[in-house]
Amino acid sequence: MTAKDKLPQMMPNTEAQGFTARESWRIFGIMAEFVEGTERLKPIRPAVSIFGSARTKPDHPYYEKTERIARQLSDAGFSVISGGGPGIMEAANRGASEAGEPTIGLNITLPHEQTDNPYVTPGLRFKFHYFALRKMHFMMRAKALVTFPGGYGTLDELFEVLTLVQTEKTKPVPVVLYGSSYWKRLLHLDVLVEEGAIAPEDIKLFRYADTPEQAWEHIAAFY
Repeated sequence: MTAKDKLPQMMPNTEAQGFTARESWRIFGIMAEFVEGTERLKPIRPAVSIFGSARTKPDHPYYEKTERIARQLSDAGFSVISGGGPGIMEAANRGASEAGEPTIGLNITLPHEQTDNPYVTPGLRFKFHYFALRKMHFMMRAKALVTFPGGYGTLDELFEVLTLVQTEKTKPVPVVLYGSSYWKRLLHLDVLVEEGAIAPEDIKLFRYADTPEQAWEHIAAFY
C-alpha cells in the first residue's frame, strides 16, 4: 500500500495550494503586530507584567490585592502591563491608573472573556490576533512578573516566562506567584526534579507571596 493510499485526501490539491498561499500571507499580520507594539511602547519605562484570571470578580480579595500591588509598583517607578481584559487584568490597570501612572493593556481577540477594561491609558491599548506576539511584548519590557491565580491562559503565560529564563533566552527576572496555597496545590514541580526533567535550581526561578508587601519585597530584593 502506498502512502497515497494510506493517507486520506483532506482536500483537493487545488484547494490545498490555495490554503498554503493564504497561510504565507499571515507573515504580514505578524509583522504588523510586532512593529505596532514595538513603536508604540518605545517610551515605556521598565515595567512589571501582571497575569491572572479574567474571571476574578471585583469583590474577590485577589482583585483588591492586585490593585494594591499595581499602585505600589507605579509609585516605585514601574509601568504596569496587563492583558487588558477583565478580572485580575482590570485590577492591575485600575491600580496603576489610580496612582496616576500610564498603564498598558495587551488584549487579544477571543470569542469570550477578553473584553477591554476601562482603565488602560488611551494610546496604550492593543488588540492582538497572535498569542505569540502578545506574549513577546509582555516580556520585552518586563523587569518582573507577578502571577495571580488563573486558568490555562495564565499558566501558558507563566510557563512561557519560566522557559525563557531557564533556557537563557531572556535575562532572569523575578517571578512572583501570588497566593501560595493556590499555587502549591496546583503545581507539584518537585516531581519534575525527581524525574530529572528539570534541574534542582530551576525550582528557584520563582517565589511565593501572600501579601502585596511580600511581592514587592521579592522584586526589590532581586534588584
